[in-house]
Order: sequence, then C-alpha cells, then structure tokens
Amino acid sequence: MTGMELDKLRSTDNIDVAGKRVLVRADLNVPTQGGEVTDTTRITRFLPTVQDLARRGARVIILSHFGRPKGVAVAEMTLAPVAAKMSDLMGNITVGFASDCIGDTAANAVSAMSDGDVLLLENLRYHAGEEKNDADFAKELAKLGDIYVNDAFSCSHRAHASTAAIAKILPSYAGGSMMKEVTALRTALDNPARPVVAVVGGAKVSTKIPVLKNMVAKVDKLIIGGGMANTFLHAQGINVGKSLCEPDFASTVGEILSAAAEANCKILLPVDAVVASEFKAGAVMGTFDIASIPDDGMILDVGPASLASLNDEIAECRTLLWNGPLGAFEIEPFGEGTFGLAGTAADLTVKGQLTTIAGGGDTVAALNDANAADRFTYISTAGGAFLEWLEGRELPGIVALTSY
Repeated sequence: MTGMELDKLRSTDNIDVAGKRVLVRADLNVPTQGGEVTDTTRITRFLPTVQDLARRGARVIILSHFGRPKGVAVAEMTLAPVAAKMSDLMGNITVGFASDCIGDTAANAVSAMSDGDVLLLENLRYHAGEEKNDADFAKELAKLGDIYVNDAFSCSHRAHASTAAIAKILPSYAGGSMMKEVTALRTALDNPARPVVAVVGGAKVSTKIPVLKNMVAKVDKLIIGGGMANTFLHAQGINVGKSLCEPDFASTVGEILSAAAEANCKILLPVDAVVASEFKAGAVMGTFDIASIPDDGMILDVGPASLASLNDEIAECRTLLWNGPLGAFEIEPFGEGTFGLAGTAADLTVKGQLTTIAGGGDTVAALNDANAADRFTYISTAGGAFLEWLEGRELPGIVALTSY
C-alpha cells in the first residue's frame, strides 16, 4: 500500500480549531423507515468527533451522502431526519440543517454559526459533481471551511469530491473514528501479535479472491467458512452434494492453496458439517463427516467437531481478523458454528488473550446475533472499504489525507 503512508495521517488532537470552520466528512448513510432513522450505529460512532470539535470551539459543518439520488434532489433521500436524530443524541447541542451543501443556502447557514455550533449540510449526491470527484464542486465545498476532516473510513475507498478532491484544497486531517479504524486494521495486518488467524467466510470464493490471496501472505492461519469452504473442498476432490459451490474456481483455489503453503499459512476447512436436504427453517438435517456428504445434501454449517477444532486453533492465537460467517446463520439452526466460534473469540478477548477485529455487514449481524460484538476489540461499520483494505488496495480517501 505504497500510496497510503499511514504514519503521515494527522489527527485533529493537537490542532487549534477554536473559531475555525471545520468541514467534517461523515458517513451518515443510515437505515431509515418512514422518515425515521432505524439504526443509529454510524451516528453514535461519529458523535465523539463532533462533540470534541464543538467543545474546542470549532464551527462543525458536516458533509455526508445519503442513498443514490444520482445528481438530483430526491425528497426521500434528504438528510433532514438524520440532523433531527443527531440533535436527539447530542442532547445539549442542536444540530442545524441546511437544505443544500453548496451555494448561497449553505453559505448563509455557515455564516450564521457561532463557535461550538454544529450544522449538517444536505445530501452531497444531490450534485453530480460529488461522485465524479469534480474539482469545481470540491472548490464550492471548500469555500465553506478552513479545515477539512475525513471521519468516514467507510467512504474512503471512493475517489469522490468530498473524500479526495477537497483534501487537495484545505489543510486535511483524519477524524477520531477514522483513526480508530486505521489503527485497528494496522494492528491486525501490519504488525500484529502472533500467531494471527483470519476467518474469511461467505457464499462465494469469486467475491473474495483478492482478500484470500492477500490474507495468506499476512496471517498464520486462515479459516475458510460458508459456501466458500465448499469450493475449497470440491477442489480437493471431496463431494459436497447439492451445496453451494463454484466448480469453475477450482484452479483458483489451487493457486490460493499453493500460495498458502509457500507462505507457511495453515488453511483450516471443516472436518464435519451440518447438512439439510433444503435451505429452510425446519428442514430435515443431520451431521456428517466431510468425506461422507450425501449426494442430495446441502452443507449449511460447520459441525461440532469442526467447531471444537477451530476453537482450539484460535485459542493458540493472539490476533483474530474476521470477515464472513461460517454458515447460513440467518436461519435456525445453521448459525451454531458461527455463534460458537464468535463466543469463544469474545471470551478470549475479555480475558486479554486475543485481539479481535471484525467487519462486513453479514459479519456484524452474525456477531450481534451471537451476543459477541460488544466483547470484540473492534467492530468495523465499513463494508467496501473494509474489504478493499483486506485486499491490500489503496483507499483514495486515505491517500488524499497523506499526500500533503
């Protein structure tokens, strides 16, 4: 990651922000229903950055996108409800709202601010220049601020005007939650306490080839779960019945296995499996040795012997990185493997024996279902950016912050 000189990332901790207009890029693209925010996770992660800057006398101007309005103002994609929810959560600070992010409407709202005030500007993606990384649009945004802060790691894999172009115009810094995310990922991949184990699960090998190829060079053990494991088993001549499998990627699996062997990375696959005749709740199911999967069976979770073995494997490690479930956890009882391993990892974390970092939508949902998320060291709310980091790719929003 040569373009991401991460030691050059500057935090806002030691800069004078009193009386300054601070433009903060957030990711407030949160779930809503009927004009009401239904999940405040991203907001609550971001609030400490806002509260810190406001307490220090900054005039905090928040930039965010919401949905995919494709360059036009779509009423259903306004950030107004998010401003209201932020005000509720901030308590002693009311979050103002401007109905545009550039032009006179935005400029007048910013001019009316006092030190310590907080203002959320309307959806960046109401303007086509945002997703085009348009320099002129970035200049219009930059007119509103004296300092730029990117606190949206989850948007930093996109070269957009509010994540990339603007950082070339204003003095630029990384916000508190951005610094936590980067620190967590560096802890897992750059200089981790060893041994390091990664759990990479999910439906298809094809969607995570770059992740797998990067991981085998970084970790000591790699646990393959979900439908991906079936493709690995198939590539080694094991019958997986009617299970989700990608036979066309057998040669790719071979390449990954060869690279793992060369890097001395231990690949861990299921030794038994929970198998059902169909993918639905209440289906007839049983546990089978991995070499004895019925022709009409579908592998939907790892079995108890696999779970016991994996628990032992992670107990020997000091760092765990997790992306993707071990089975079809959304339908009972096919989450037992994922939940069991998550519980063990969480217990080891609480005991101080393991540093645990996880990310990805399905992963976070599974860890929440397992009641393990709050006991992990760090849970990333990023999706695409988290995956691209695991792939070893440069993130334009981070490159922009380190290119001064």
